[in-house]
Amino acid sequence: MARQMLAVEQIEVVYHDVMTAVQGVSLKVDEGQAVGLIGSNGAGKTTTLRAISGFIGLDRARVSSGRILFDGAEVQNEPPHLAVARGIALVPEREKVFELLSVRENLVIGAATRNAAEKRTALDRVLQGFPALGALLDRQAGYLSGGERQMLAIGAALMMRPRLLLIDELSLGLAPVVVETLVATLMEVRRAFGVALLVVEQSAAVALDMVDHAYVMENGRVVLDGTPERLRAHPDLQEFYLGNVARGDRRSYRDVKQYRRSRRWYG
Repeated sequence: MARQMLAVEQIEVVYHDVMTAVQGVSLKVDEGQAVGLIGSNGAGKTTTLRAISGFIGLDRARVSSGRILFDGAEVQNEPPHLAVARGIALVPEREKVFELLSVRENLVIGAATRNAAEKRTALDRVLQGFPALGALLDRQAGYLSGGERQMLAIGAALMMRPRLLLIDELSLGLAPVVVETLVATLMEVRRAFGVALLVVEQSAAVALDMVDHAYVMENGRVVLDGTPERLRAHPDLQEFYLGNVARGDRRSYRDVKQYRRSRRWYG
């Protein structure tokens, strides 16, 4: 049985001491597990990731109640650099890369605290996982495509040698064919690096094709969770997150994508 790595227990997150964005959220991630957070804009998914990674302090927010445990130690409201030291790395939704720096410089920044030999080793491993970046090392990051930026952002996070990788909106703004390639690559990287994943996704179809367990959030709360098989079969998830595709039938991301194209619906 896999050992539990992360436990979020009934947390509440408050912005500016007045606005509650997350209410009583609980979830867990075991070692090596891939977990998804599904929900629409404003559901509280990003806030939950930023609470785990410590970045909510930069947003004038805090965990006002509940606990976040990593390896059994309470980490709520710790600053981001301590989260990184513990083995937690965040790939944010926006501003993923330093646009004026090269791909190589973006990657090396992720291992800023390591010596030269460790940086070379880490860089070699990341390029093995994302070989497409190898041909782009000297290119300025601002000229990369959306998919290349996402690969670079994940690669830079992996340079920190995390045990838990948090990814905010993996597929946002990317073409379906790019998403399919990125998901397949990420699954290979997950196995090669032995890293656990907690992935925020608006697209339930994308998330359920890549995780072992998923949580559905609405209005700052977890309203449903389960295995991909259980969630695909759930009528509410089919209606509100899978476009009511083949109610009762378990469909993959590819099937949903084809259905949407046939109906000329791209939501």
